[in-house]
Amino acid sequence: MPNGNEPTRWLRALNPGRRGYPAVVCCPPGGGSATSFRSLAASFGSGPAVYAVQYPGRQDRIGEELVATVTGLAEHIAAAVDSLIPGNPVLFGHSMGATVAFETARLLERSGRTVAALFVSGRPDPAFADPGTLHRGSDADLITDLERLANDPASVRILRDEPGLAEAVLPAVRNDYRAVETYRYTPGDRLRCDVFALLGRSDPTTTPEQLEKWGDHTTGRFTVRSFPGGHFYLDEHQRELADFITAEIGPAAGRQR
Repeated sequence: MPNGNEPTRWLRALNPGRRGYPAVVCCPPGGGSATSFRSLAASFGSGPAVYAVQYPGRQDRIGEELVATVTGLAEHIAAAVDSLIPGNPVLFGHSMGATVAFETARLLERSGRTVAALFVSGRPDPAFADPGTLHRGSDADLITDLERLANDPASVRILRDEPGLAEAVLPAVRNDYRAVETYRYTPGDRLRCDVFALLGRSDPTTTPEQLEKWGDHTTGRFTVRSFPGGHFYLDEHQRELADFITAEIGPAAGRQR
């Protein structure tokens, strides 16, 4: 794990939660930021504490050097979790964040930390080799794909009309697409933690069959759960998602290491 890592730059506390629950650490999708989980964190109420990862190259980290690989991101996040999060953390990741959360869980378990659970959302299992090459495409290509995945394409269309905004936002988006499209799974020991694989029923990026393959990566319990909606179903079902996670982890999962 990286030396000299600044944990507070990587993890942002979004919900203080209460004692007895394991902390939930959320890894954003490609192009996303820690604040994209603010509403979901609030939906946990007085349940678990919720942290979100802030990748470099966006918002208050916009001037920082981007991390070009999934495994590179995972190394920083694992170090931050090890420094800041007591007990047995829960990892949640959506889209690109699912693969990042998986690699983070692998690093934590290899280092001797116990991971209470891993929730992966809207992403095929790690052995899936993404054939995409959008990270080498034009800005217009990236925007088109963001529109394809968004619940409200109009919210993305502003990038076509505001060149200054696109210039600020798209480098991080392109970097994240590159991280996902160049990621290749390295076989190793299966995770020991329980894994929960989640999907919007109309998600164009992941099939139910692909989601089931996440079960190959754990010796723990494996559960699949689907929700109404598309790739960003979680934006429309935040309370339902928070209630599901809270019920599955329970206060007992937060035992100290």
